[in-house]
Amino acid sequence: MKHGGKAMQAAVKMLLLAVVILGVVAVGLRLVGVPIGWTLGGVLSPFVLFALFTLYFFRDPTAQVPEGAGLVVAPAHGKVDIIDEIDEPLVMGGRCRRVSIFLSVFDVHVQQAPVAGRVMLVKHNPGKFLNALKTESATENENVLIGFDATKPGKGRIGMRLLAGLIARRIIPWLQEGEEIVQGERVSLIQFGSRVDLYLPLSAVVEVKMGQRVVGGETVMARWQS
Repeated sequence: MKHGGKAMQAAVKMLLLAVVILGVVAVGLRLVGVPIGWTLGGVLSPFVLFALFTLYFFRDPTAQVPEGAGLVVAPAHGKVDIIDEIDEPLVMGGRCRRVSIFLSVFDVHVQQAPVAGRVMLVKHNPGKFLNALKTESATENENVLIGFDATKPGKGRIGMRLLAGLIARRIIPWLQEGEEIVQGERVSLIQFGSRVDLYLPLSAVVEVKMGQRVVGGETVMARWQS
């Protein structure tokens, strides 16, 4: 699928930056007379741990998208912690169902398209960086709102909101308005812990429960009702 490998490219860039920073630190330690053994030990050990975590964090498994009529799949990996109804005017045009997924730093942070269709909106909204565990983060944190004109599982609109968190401060969309997307394809990356909201028509039947862990591009979140 499209955008495969982009998460690992982000990891490599982060590690290269870390190498440069640690190199400067090592040179500084040598200049003030710190023995080479202490310098290497003090620099390499933290870097190895950081590198292992970074490679783990930016892992990007390929979704095995389920087959079936009317299926809306999970846009992210994580735990469902909000199921309610809210007003979302830009994409849904009013009242809609919301299913919110919390992503810890141990979850995959690549997001998938919940439906197939055309991208109708990609809108960045500045805001705060509250802990994503707090429910108010869904309305107050920096975020990117994405709207889809769905063709599969049915015709209509579905939205997803990518939210920054206390640690996650960079949201990277990989799609543009007017682009055609395939259900389950990679659409974005959020770096470190965060939240993803899925907006559904009121007629959609939610299939997940509070506290359930979901897999992006694979878990059935809802069934489309025409």
